[in-house]
Amino acid sequence: MTTVELQKRSEKSQNLRVIQVDETWFYVESDEGKICYKVCYAAEDQYSCTCGDFAKGIKNDQRFKCKHVLAVASCVPNGDQEKAQFLERRKPKLDERFITTIENKDFVLYAGLLDLAHQRGILKIDVDPIQLPTKENDHMAICRAIVVSKSGEVFSDVGDATPQNCHPRVAKHLLRMASTRAIARALRSMTNVGMTALEEIGDFGDIIDVKQGETRKVAQAAPKKIARADKKETRSIPDKQDNPDKKQEPAAQPNQENGSNPPQTQAAPQAGGNGNGKGKSKQETVPKISSAQANAIANLSRRRGVSLEELEKMSVDAYGVKVEHLSQKDASGLIRTLQQSS
Repeated sequence: MTTVELQKRSEKSQNLRVIQVDETWFYVESDEGKICYKVCYAAEDQYSCTCGDFAKGIKNDQRFKCKHVLAVASCVPNGDQEKAQFLERRKPKLDERFITTIENKDFVLYAGLLDLAHQRGILKIDVDPIQLPTKENDHMAICRAIVVSKSGEVFSDVGDATPQNCHPRVAKHLLRMASTRAIARALRSMTNVGMTALEEIGDFGDIIDVKQGETRKVAQAAPKKIARADKKETRSIPDKQDNPDKKQEPAAQPNQENGSNPPQTQAAPQAGGNGNGKGKSKQETVPKISSAQANAIANLSRRRGVSLEELEKMSVDAYGVKVEHLSQKDASGLIRTLQQSS
């Protein structure tokens, strides 16, 4: 390389941007700033560059220096090079919005699994029906799902759906439910998610109905509870053992034998007309079992193989009344007992 050529290259190197990676490795931008060339500069006589000019010139001259090498050589002594900043790649993460908690247990939604799979790089999903629901197989649908990632990994799993392990609202769509469960299980394997998918739970609908029924129907059912309490109170009057002669007094003769206590006869209308003369009864203030709870108990007992007689016995032994007379609190306890039974 002549002195004139070296001077021209040195002038061109003055405006090139140099980025230092470590002690010996650098990146030098091209004149247009569109690409970078990797330069190794260990010493004055130990250097290399990935540009075509260096590869061509070094063959004829062992001391050849391209403008990128000259840019590094001029920057290092003066400290004009920039330090490289390494940016971390965004790691795939399950969005917390797709996690729900039921009875202190976490479940992942199908949408969350699909979102995480796309973050990791999903190529395709194939679903094959293995068994169609018919009367002969008790309406059981079975599907196999195959999930393929962009890196070539293959994950496969199966899912089933029957009228017994699905909510009644989706019982007419067994094949689609089996497909969704199969895909969810395959996506869990691909994304390494240990939580059970919410769509895999057979009793999920019962749990949700009970929760909603308790909060939605308490206020609406109050007038009906008072009416039922009137009927039950009328039937239970002869069964009480203490002072049976006074049971008909508030209704028939309110002031003959107990005239000294008139507030008792005035309190009867405030109690909803039950005629007991003692204000509002406890039966009226305690919300009775809701229709959603009754349906949940019936469904759970059927799935657990508990007969009607056994169910009534469980209710009487635990709460002292039959199922139809349970309070909402006791009905919730009976539902939990049925859910925990094998």
